[in-house]
Amino acid sequence: MNKKNTSVSYFQNPILPGFYPDPSICRVGEDYYLVNSSFAYYPGVPIFHSRDMVHWEQIGHVLDRASQLNLDNLEQSRGIFAPTIRYNKGTYYMITTNVDKGGNFIVTAENPAGPWSDPYWLDAPGIDPSLFFDDDGKAYYAGTRPASEGEKYSGNWEVWLQELDLKTMKLVGETYPLWRGALKEVVWPEGPHLYKINGLYYLMIAEAGTGHEHAVTIARSENITGPYKGNPSNPIVTHRHLGRNYPIVNVGHADLVETQNGEWWMVLLASRPYGGYYRNLGRETFLAPVTWEDGWPVVSPGTGKVEFSYPVPNLPRECYREKSKCDNFEGKSLDLTWNFIHTPREEFYSLERRPGFLSLKLRPASITGLEVPSFVGRRQQHINFAAFTAMDFQPQAEGEEAGIVLYQNSRFNFRFTSVQRDGKKFVNLVKCVEGKEEILAEKEASAGKLYLKVEAEGQDYSFYFGETPDLCVTLAEKVDGRILSTDVAGGFIGAYIGIYASSNGKNSSNYADFDWFEYDEL
Repeated sequence: MNKKNTSVSYFQNPILPGFYPDPSICRVGEDYYLVNSSFAYYPGVPIFHSRDMVHWEQIGHVLDRASQLNLDNLEQSRGIFAPTIRYNKGTYYMITTNVDKGGNFIVTAENPAGPWSDPYWLDAPGIDPSLFFDDDGKAYYAGTRPASEGEKYSGNWEVWLQELDLKTMKLVGETYPLWRGALKEVVWPEGPHLYKINGLYYLMIAEAGTGHEHAVTIARSENITGPYKGNPSNPIVTHRHLGRNYPIVNVGHADLVETQNGEWWMVLLASRPYGGYYRNLGRETFLAPVTWEDGWPVVSPGTGKVEFSYPVPNLPRECYREKSKCDNFEGKSLDLTWNFIHTPREEFYSLERRPGFLSLKLRPASITGLEVPSFVGRRQQHINFAAFTAMDFQPQAEGEEAGIVLYQNSRFNFRFTSVQRDGKKFVNLVKCVEGKEEILAEKEASAGKLYLKVEAEGQDYSFYFGETPDLCVTLAEKVDGRILSTDVAGGFIGAYIGIYASSNGKNSSNYADFDWFEYDEL
């Protein structure tokens, strides 16, 4: 039963910890829906539901089949950029960019949990598309593209507008350049969102790139096609002036929502660096309050920066069941927590081959290539964490391996696996940096049932294994985990941890069976 707030309580940021960047939010009645970028992970665009904007439950992925999502052979920081979710007259719309694989497109659904349609591809340059539905029934596309007269310098882009015909799902009519951001010679004005508030059109964007200088700015106009005038107080939120030692950095790429009780809130991305300016967790989703003064939004009133804690929104409190820390693989389908790398074109996992286990088929593809590996992973969501799994695996040929992978991309990762080499069975830890592999530690061990555990305390990652869960021995301790940060590896994503099997270039009929996988904050 819902109860109204009767006393001040607080929530903690981030509301979605780990690699959940580029948040977009919409409200339908008392229900809130939120989506994030997913880049080269499959299924794509996780979608969440909430009624209090603090507790979020994943209800699916918008892009959950190959006909919607081609990620073949993409680098991990390509793929799906910056989705926007909107609702209009009984239909949910999600619009996004598949970089290198078709560009900008829309999918629709009557139920936000799915199924969503196949893509409606748009003849639209650039990235970061958004939709706006006006009072007169017209729909508009807003995106970002190179400057109309030509890109004079890298990042010299502009936000632009064109009408969308909802019957044909095609862009029609003239295109209008709207705004290039608040600063002179700004780079990467992107992530545009349009709103109509008290008769005025507001255009909110991110600018200055998605790194340390990231910022949110806003402009407004009496007409949707402009001209747009910037807020004199721009940027309305940024942390670039707080220095690299501040605990929340690269704040930006935001979306606004008004509650049914008249409050305004902003979802936006930011990162929590640790062990120096290293962001293993990627860009996460934060929530901040918004008020209005003189027709302009004021973000996080009183401090002007995104805080780790705020009073909860004035919304009904919901009873949420805490998600289990351990997946016993007893369902008929994988939990929504799990993802694959790229679009799977063949079945490589099974929950039915050995009931109560997740079976991974050993295939030639490796975690260090751009083909689809036999990998099932989830986000690292905490600075301090433990990941623990029980694996039943008997290597049958030279080079066969299975175990745990810590993954930033194909060129920066750790493999913690049971492997056959020179006719012997080992448990080893391999570090891959810039595509070059190094065995950090190895111990000869009998194959079969093994327990593998990774513990992280900040940037110190430790690895343990054993034949029983209570008698694990150390393989390696305090291994530097900074290679899992985009600050070392490049790109836009956060670290993943998951289970993996490979025959490393050879054909195999072998499987690795995982009884359970546990992930918990320390």
